[in-house]
Amino acid sequence: MEIKLIKTQKDYQAALRQFDKVFDAKKGTKEADQAELLAILIEKYEDERYPIEAPDPIEAIKFRMEQLDLNRSDLASVLGYKSRVTEVLSGKRKLSLQMIRNLHDHLKIPYEALMTDY
Repeated sequence: MEIKLIKTQKDYQAALRQFDKVFDAKKGTKEADQAELLAILIEKYEDERYPIEAPDPIEAIKFRMEQLDLNRSDLASVLGYKSRVTEVLSGKRKLSLQMIRNLHDHLKIPYEALMTDY
């Protein structure tokens, strides 16, 4: 397959089919190089056509709590008090810089997700 820029949905579908064929190629082979190039082109096309916006900070916190199987009491040790957790999760209190740092350090939530407007 000739590798070219992905400009249309048809190009995108063809690139996905070809990528599927060479995905498991042995490192150092021509097919592995082709897979790497296709991955870059596919990612670029998807980023341009299907952008994913950063989640709301509160939704990011709730999602991470669910992943780690944490409850509001567990989050109190990160944010300070149980009442503060309730205020933050209900949207009555904005995240402070210290809260953002603690959430990032303890729960590994990316800064970008915590510092967006909400």
